[in-house]
Amino acid sequence: MEYFREEVRKIMICVNMIEGIYAMGAKRVGIKYNTLALFYALDDGRPHSQKEVCEQWLIPKTTVNTIVKECVEAGYIVLDTSRQTKEKEIRLTEKGQEYAKPILMQFYEIERCAMQKTLAEFPREFLQAIEQFTNNLKKEAEKLPLESESNE
Repeated sequence: MEYFREEVRKIMICVNMIEGIYAMGAKRVGIKYNTLALFYALDDGRPHSQKEVCEQWLIPKTTVNTIVKECVEAGYIVLDTSRQTKEKEIRLTEKGQEYAKPILMQFYEIERCAMQKTLAEFPREFLQAIEQFTNNLKKEAEKLPLESESNE
């Protein structure tokens, strides 16, 4: 049976480096890493619930809640309760869009350059492969027993 330890190790190193690059970049432009992640989440123009952001971006609920509160106080985000759901939707305000856009544009440009160079060497299928590996890894990780179950 092949365990793929070395391949998975390389992926984990890359994932951690990518996260570190974004964290370093966020610090360089003067925002928190998780604030950058929230701006990314909201930059598609659609409203999102805090729960959705937590699940999709794997940011702890307390962290998202803290960042949302800070951004609401700064006038960057509005909480929308007009829909008939339990979850409040969060959206960037005009002020928030004006603040986030130049920050995100810097990241989008470095991503564009890096992706352009990568796609010059590798086919687009590598993106599908990474996505599929991530989905498969998530499914397998969900099989792990919860700490409370393993202590019983």
